Amino acid sequence: MMGQATTTSVPNPAAGLVEGVTNLDEACGNHPSWACRVVFDRTGNETLAGAAEWFVAKPLAIAGVILLALVASRLLRSVIKRVMLRMLEPTSSSRLAKLRERTPNLLLRTTEEWSLRSAARVQTLTAVARSLASLIVWFIAVVWILDILELNFGPFIAGAGIIGVALGFGAQNIVRDFLSGFFLIIEDQFGVGDIVDLGEASGTVEKVTLRSTRLRDVHGVVWHVPNGQIQRVANQSQEWARALLDVEVAYDTDIDLAERVIAETAEAMAADPAWALEILETPEVWGIEAFTPNAIVIRLVMKTRPASQWRVMRELRKRLKEAFDQRGIVIPVAQLDLRVHRDRDGQTVDDTSGSEEGPVGGERARAEATERDES
Repeated sequence: MMGQATTTSVPNPAAGLVEGVTNLDEACGNHPSWACRVVFDRTGNETLAGAAEWFVAKPLAIAGVILLALVASRLLRSVIKRVMLRMLEPTSSSRLAKLRERTPNLLLRTTEEWSLRSAARVQTLTAVARSLASLIVWFIAVVWILDILELNFGPFIAGAGIIGVALGFGAQNIVRDFLSGFFLIIEDQFGVGDIVDLGEASGTVEKVTLRSTRLRDVHGVVWHVPNGQIQRVANQSQEWARALLDVEVAYDTDIDLAERVIAETAEAMAADPAWALEILETPEVWGIEAFTPNAIVIRLVMKTRPASQWRVMRELRKRLKEAFDQRGIVIPVAQLDLRVHRDRDGQTVDDTSGSEEGPVGGERARAEATERDES
């Protein structure tokens, strides 16, 4: 009919594009991957595109995150070990090595004991640092994987925080032990092989961990001390030690002669090849240290290697005894006063007690006891 207008539908490309994007978002989510895009573009099937997203793209992305975490963890462990070696082994520097050669008595960290101790410190601290680094790396990897899976990890973090707070209140002593152990090792307060006094326990350190310290005393008893309970440390074998010997001589002894004999004996021992490595410096006679009821005390000191002071003092006592016998110097000893008397029934009664009368007093007591016995 005349006057009627005909309408024709014109395709709208924008509407098709919007519809395609909507379908892609429904199939692959807000951030579609390359696999989902390729499958959807070629097939137009939302189900196949979604399957490609969950069974191809996401597993590959998770595998890539895990691989990246493994590489990062290994790289960090290697870097941490090198840094710890540089921090705890400064003797590798050529300048410090030359300095140590010039001052061997002040810097004693080239000994075998120190090498073992440094190795133990490096091993412990490296293990701690590597554990922390691995924990951080894998925590980031887990968060990344949760984001790939489009999971809301906020509740997980909140739950982990609540669990951490609960464990913190319940394990305060354990946390304190670990923190104390970390600072004990990093500050090098003691190490394996040191002879220490920790208060109630003392002995040779056999093992040091972040949790506790194991000691063995002179009787062979093993002590396990939590690091958090260590309030003070007396290290008797760190870097160098001192043999301190108080020598007693009689009051009628020539003090100058006694000091000269003590000095000559100590110097001869320091020159002995068998003991030259144990004694680090020339022995010193400090002079009269004290007056006791029986003797005059003369002090001798010798600087020794760590934990060698006791062996040096035992050998020195032996040599001083031989030198005093040769020079006629008397070492005073306490005598026993033995008195024998009879009671009213005629029974003999022995009365033995400590006496400071010396040999003459002892002979007089024995003579009096003989006279009373004969009567």
